[in-house]
Amino acid sequence: MHTFPLATAALSTGTVALAEIGDKTQLLALLLAARFRRPWPIVAGILVATLLNHALAAWLGALVAQWLQPHTLRWIVAASFLAVALWTLKPDRIDEGETLPARGAFVATTIAFFVAEIGDKTQVATVLLAAKYSPLWEVVAGTTVGMLLANVPVVLLGSRFADRLPLKAARYTAAAVFAALALWVGLRGL
Repeated sequence: MHTFPLATAALSTGTVALAEIGDKTQLLALLLAARFRRPWPIVAGILVATLLNHALAAWLGALVAQWLQPHTLRWIVAASFLAVALWTLKPDRIDEGETLPARGAFVATTIAFFVAEIGDKTQVATVLLAAKYSPLWEVVAGTTVGMLLANVPVVLLGSRFADRLPLKAARYTAAAVFAALALWVGLRGL
């Protein structure tokens, strides 16, 4: 089967961009934008944190894929995509007691985003994408671009338009994408 150039990056971008809509890290981006009012250091912090976090997640996904038999990995990936689909339906929110680091916008964003992404559905999606697709750099580049596509507008527009975003529809769309990926992996395999 011949695929178009950067197909893995495109799939990774779309998957993570959809999964990020309404996610706690998107809410974190909104809080950071409101607190610091310096969009470009915040965007740079999101970029650095996502690259580091998703590179580690992708490496883990590729490593796990090497340890497991293809048949076993196929069903683990399919079940995991289905679990992420269900997880996506649950809206995220930041706890009111949660505080942001009192450093500059770039450092605060880098630390907060890296930590917030640990165990987050977009990190799990990155692990799953890396377990199934290659090359690894396309997964990392795609998931990072997906994070930026979902978060940069939030940072730039701030809370002014946050109430107008169709978050519920976006969550349902993201859940449908993950469910479709689960079905595709289950039927077609790795």
